[in-house]
Amino acid sequence: MERIAYAAREMLTGRILPFWQRLRDEERGGFFGYMDFDLRLDKGAEKGCILNSRILWFFSEAAMITKDETLLPYARHAYHFLMERCLDREKGGVYWSVTCDGSPLDATKHTYNQAFAIYALSAYYRLTGEAEALALAEELFRLIEERCTDENGYLEAFTRDFRPASNEKLSENGVMACRTMNTLLHVFEGYAGLYQAKKSSKTAAAMERILDIYADRIYNPARRRQEVFFDKDYHSLIDLTSYGHDIESSWLIDWGCGLLGGGARMERIAAIDSQLADSVLREAFDGSSLANECERGAVDSHRVWWVQSEALLGFVNEFCKHPERTDCRDAAASLWRYITEKVADRRPGGEWFWRLDAQGEPDREKPVVEPWKCPYHNGRMCMELMRRDPDVYV
Repeated sequence: MERIAYAAREMLTGRILPFWQRLRDEERGGFFGYMDFDLRLDKGAEKGCILNSRILWFFSEAAMITKDETLLPYARHAYHFLMERCLDREKGGVYWSVTCDGSPLDATKHTYNQAFAIYALSAYYRLTGEAEALALAEELFRLIEERCTDENGYLEAFTRDFRPASNEKLSENGVMACRTMNTLLHVFEGYAGLYQAKKSSKTAAAMERILDIYADRIYNPARRRQEVFFDKDYHSLIDLTSYGHDIESSWLIDWGCGLLGGGARMERIAAIDSQLADSVLREAFDGSSLANECERGAVDSHRVWWVQSEALLGFVNEFCKHPERTDCRDAAASLWRYITEKVADRRPGGEWFWRLDAQGEPDREKPVVEPWKCPYHNGRMCMELMRRDPDVYV
C-alpha cells in the first residue's frame, strides 16, 4: 500500500496535473471542454459547468496536498470563470453549460451541478481563505435546500428560474427518473466539502437527512446494493446495479460520516458501506479490474476510467476499516497494476482513456476530455491514496 501511495503521487504530478494544466484557455477563460481520442483539441467546444467545478476542486485540492504554489493560478483561473461565466447572477444558481467564450448555452439548473459548485468553492476557500467563495458555497447550499427539495428529499432538474424540468441529464438506461442515487450522493459530497470548510449545524443536519434517505430509501439490503433511478415516491424504476457508484459510495459516504463524528447512525452507515464494498468485490471484480454495471442480469463488461478509480479507493477504504480484509488490499493492488498498464494513456500528451473493453483495448470513440471526462475521479484517487500514507502526504 505504501508503494501504491508513492506511485499515486507520481501519477498525479507527472501525468494528470500536467495534462490539465495544458488545457487552460488563456484567451477566453476556463479550460477547454473537448479533446477527442486522437488528442485533437476543439477550442470551440462548449464548456460544461460541472467540468469547470471539478477542475476548480481538483487544482484547489492538489495545491493543498502537494504544497505546490504554482498550482494556485490554475485554481484561481477556474474560480474566476465560475464566478464570471457559470454563475447566473440574475436567477441564481449555476448553469449547466456555457459556450467556449462563456456565454450561457444550457441554462438548466440541476441539483447535481449546484452540489459540485459547492464542493469546488469550499475547496477553493480552504486553499485561499477567499470569503467570497465560502459565501457563494453557503448561498448555493441554501438554494438547494429551499428550491431543489420537497418533503421527501432532493429533486433533480429545473429551468433557469427553478421551475421543474425533465431529468434527461441524470437519467439513463431508458428510464426518466424523478430522483436518482447519483444526485443524492453528490449533494452529500458537496455538503461534506462545505462542512469541512466551515462547520455548521444546518449543514450537519442536511447531511444527516441525506444519510437517512440513503439507508432507508436508496440502499437495498436484500440485494446489498443501491437502487439507482426512482420515481417521486422512491419506487425503483429498473433492475440495475451500478458497481462504480456502489463502490464510490462505500468510501465517500464513510469520509463524510467521519467529518460528522460517531454515533448509532454512523455505525449503521459504516456497516452498509462495508456491505456495498463486499458485494462489488464478489460480483464485479475479475481479479484485475471492475465491470461497469449489471442491468437486468446482463453485465456491461466495459472497464470505465472512473469506475476503476473509485474501486481502488473503495477497496483501500475497506482494508483500512478492516485490516483482516487482505482480499480488499490485494484487489486494490491488482487494480493499480491494471490502471497503470491499461487505463493510463502512455501516448505523449495523453492522460487516461475513457473506457476499455474486457480485453483491455481502449474505445477509440470516446474522447479524452468532454463535460463528464475530467480530473475529478482519477485525481481524487491519487490524492486520497497520498492522504492515507502520512509519509507521502507530507
